[in-house]
Amino acid sequence: MSSLSENPTDLDRTDPSGEVFIRAEAYRNWGRWGEDDVLGTLNFIDEAKRVQAARLVTEGVSVSLAQAFDEDGPQRGWKKRNNPVHTMTGTGLDHERDPHANPHSIGGADDVIMMPLQCSTQWDGLGHIFDRGLAYNGRPAGAVVTTRGDLVTGIEHAASVIVSRGVLLDMGRHLRPETGELEDGYAISAEDLNDCIDAQGSSSQVGRGDILLVRTGQLARVRRNGWGEYAGGPAPGLSLSTAGWLHRSEIAAIATDTWGFEVRPNEFDESFQPLHQIVIPNMGLTVGEMWDFEELGRVCAAKGRYEFLLSAPPLPITGAVGSPINPIALL
Repeated sequence: MSSLSENPTDLDRTDPSGEVFIRAEAYRNWGRWGEDDVLGTLNFIDEAKRVQAARLVTEGVSVSLAQAFDEDGPQRGWKKRNNPVHTMTGTGLDHERDPHANPHSIGGADDVIMMPLQCSTQWDGLGHIFDRGLAYNGRPAGAVVTTRGDLVTGIEHAASVIVSRGVLLDMGRHLRPETGELEDGYAISAEDLNDCIDAQGSSSQVGRGDILLVRTGQLARVRRNGWGEYAGGPAPGLSLSTAGWLHRSEIAAIATDTWGFEVRPNEFDESFQPLHQIVIPNMGLTVGEMWDFEELGRVCAAKGRYEFLLSAPPLPITGAVGSPINPIALL
C-alpha cells in the first residue's frame, strides 16, 4: 500500500506507479499561480527575495558552478546526448596566410558549437518531463511540446527570473566527513537534508524562493577516477521520499552535482527517474544537473557560511526544454 512516508525504506519497491502517483497528486501545484502560469516554483522568487540575496554579497567572492563545455565531457551518446563539438570558422592561421585580405590588415577569429542543451551544466525546463500524458499545469503534453519546441513553457520565460538566494547543502562533507563523497546509490532522505541544515548552521536554512544546491561529491570522484558511468549510471541523489520535503520548503529550484538529480539506480525494480515525474510536471520545480560545487564547497566550509547570491539564468532559447548555463555564486 503506497503512503507518503518520508523514510526511503518504507517505499514499496515493487510498485513505482503507486509511489509516484500518490506523491504527484499530493504535491501538485497546478493552478496555484493561475491556469496560464509558465514558471512553476520560480514564482516563489520575488523582488524582496532578490534584495535579500543581494545583501549577502559582502566580500565580492565569485565562484563559477559550471562544468566545462568541451569534447572531454561526460556524455556517452544516450538519447543523442553527445559532448560539445567546437569548430573554428576563422583562425589566426587564416590571418597569417593573408594578413592584408581585409582593410588595414585587420584579422579575426570566429567559431561555432554544436551540442545538446543538456550535455553539461544545465537546467531542466518545465517541458522536459511529462506525467501520464500531461505537462506542467495539466496541459496535454502534445499541445505543449511539438517539433517546433516547447510552445508554452519554453526555457526563455525564465531568462530574467533565476536570480535568488542560493543555499548549499554539502551532503558529501556532512554524511561522509572522511571522504566528502557519498557513495553511488546512496538515497538522500528528508532526514538527511534536515540534519545537514542543523549541522551547517543558520546560514543553511532553506525557505521560500531559495535555490537549493546539493553537493554529493560524485563529481570530485569521477574527476579523480574518470567519467565512467557518470552520465546515466549509478549515483548518489535524492530519494523519491523527499518529494514532500521539496514541496513544503517552497524552494524555487534545485540543482545537484550529478547527472540526474535523484538517486541511481532508482528505488524501484523497474523505473526511470520517478522523482523527475513528480517534481517537474506536477510540482513545477526547475531542476539543475551536472553543476560543479567543488570550489563552492571549499569556500563555504572555510567561511562557515552556506548562503549567497546565485545568478543562474538560462539562455533565452525560444521553445527549449532545457538550457546550458554558467551559474555564479557571489559571497
